[in-house]
Amino acid sequence: MARTRMPYIIAEMRSLEEFHKRISGHRERLRRRFLEYGLSAFTDEDILEMLLAFGTPRRDTRATARELLKRFGGLAAVLEAPLEKLTEVPGVGPRNALPLKFVHEVARRYLRRRLEKKEYIRSAREAYEYLAHELKHRPQEIFKVIFLDARGRIIEVEELFRGTLTETAVYPREVFARAFQHRAASLVLAHNHPSGDPRPSGADLELTRKLLLAGHLLSIRILDHLIIAREGYFSLAEEGILEKLEREL
Repeated sequence: MARTRMPYIIAEMRSLEEFHKRISGHRERLRRRFLEYGLSAFTDEDILEMLLAFGTPRRDTRATARELLKRFGGLAAVLEAPLEKLTEVPGVGPRNALPLKFVHEVARRYLRRRLEKKEYIRSAREAYEYLAHELKHRPQEIFKVIFLDARGRIIEVEELFRGTLTETAVYPREVFARAFQHRAASLVLAHNHPSGDPRPSGADLELTRKLLLAGHLLSIRILDHLIIAREGYFSLAEEGILEKLEREL
């Protein structure tokens, strides 16, 4: 019986060896492509395939990467997804989900460190990139504040309030309590719109008006209110709305 099965076992082993060779060759081509051309030569599927492969190097992760993109709708959404949601996808377990979460946290720390002690005006783009990374794909509204010193340098960026899909309760007294603790001279407000539309709502304008008034009374300037969404961002300062609200006050 054992002798009868031996040719099949050998054939299976050879087939498995050939499979691993194909996987190794494909991954090596991806590595060379990255070293030669950088990430711009990669599709989102390529990126996820490589990240998953760090956790499961001897498995074909192409189909799993494709399923992740289909399930979550895009690379950023995959990286933002909670671990428990990722592991619901066939082929994803704690081992190969770890690189996905790790690279996301590395990017977050890198963008945050680029902001430290920099002037907001000179690093407005970097501030937007950090805030977009933090807020763009969050499923609920998050309200953050960038605290700046008298020279316009960024002291700290903090998440102060978290809400639902459509709104967040923001309390001006807590915003300015944190501003005094940081000895901030000015603030940049930011929150996200999970709907994808960055245009300000009536509630957004009313909140900005209240914070402008409180800041005026406490001698703390509001430099901007940024609204981050999947379709981009909206700056109340750039659009002249902040100046208009200040004139009204």
